[in-house]
Amino acid sequence: MTERPILLVEDNPDDALLTVRAFTKNRIRNEVVVATDGEQALLRLLPEQGEGLRPAIVLLDIKLPKIDGLEVLRCIRADERTENLPVVVLTTSNEERDIMASYRLGANSFVRKPVVFEEFVAAVNALGIYWLLVNEPAPSGRGG
Repeated sequence: MTERPILLVEDNPDDALLTVRAFTKNRIRNEVVVATDGEQALLRLLPEQGEGLRPAIVLLDIKLPKIDGLEVLRCIRADERTENLPVVVLTTSNEERDIMASYRLGANSFVRKPVVFEEFVAAVNALGIYWLLVNEPAPSGRGG
């Protein structure tokens, strides 16, 4: 399992806590770094000076203050430092336009947050197993 952190971009503190609890319950020990809005996420990933955070995966909500999730995704894919980072859109939206826009902008996956905690724990477990254990990340030379 990769030791790199997980970047959770989530403005709802309850959802952020729920996600961290689900990772803990699934024994996923990667540090979870939380950005509470799109601007904060981009400042962590793409600072003007130096190297930014290089997470194993970005879990990105769509509805965010300051800069929405789709714009964050567009910026991630447009910068060579982050263009290959795995980005999973993790949201309550199930609107077709959000799904299509996410994939069009380069999301690796679109996951709707289950409402029931046990279902959410199972979804987080599947995400953790795939993205942290099974998936072969892009070489770290560019964006990985």
